[in-house]
Amino acid sequence: MIDFKTFAHLAHIDLGEPQPKPTSLEGDQMEAANTLWTSEDGKIEVGVWECSQGRFTARRDTNSEICHIVSGRVTLHGPGGAAKDVGPGELLVLPLGWEGEWTIHEKTRRLYILHSI
Repeated sequence: MIDFKTFAHLAHIDLGEPQPKPTSLEGDQMEAANTLWTSEDGKIEVGVWECSQGRFTARRDTNSEICHIVSGRVTLHGPGGAAKDVGPGELLVLPLGWEGEWTIHEKTRRLYILHSI
């Protein structure tokens, strides 16, 4: 039998103790995350992530990512200088191969779905 999973309101899920963000470029960024569900084959992961203000690099070399911003405000900087502001309630997709930077303007929490190749 295959059952479904439910989770508490994303704004209130405990993420544990924040740790320094390893790819941070500006600010003393701290991040925390809680994996909510992983598929049996390990190719899909769903979780909640939060990070403090600053700027960091990101790469999607081995997975794509879908993000729903729960709270906060960010600017994504892609290749060729493209930039997009994203805030609460918005959804974004970082396809396999995406490379860029995130600027976190205020502490941001997001739901993420990673799909590994």
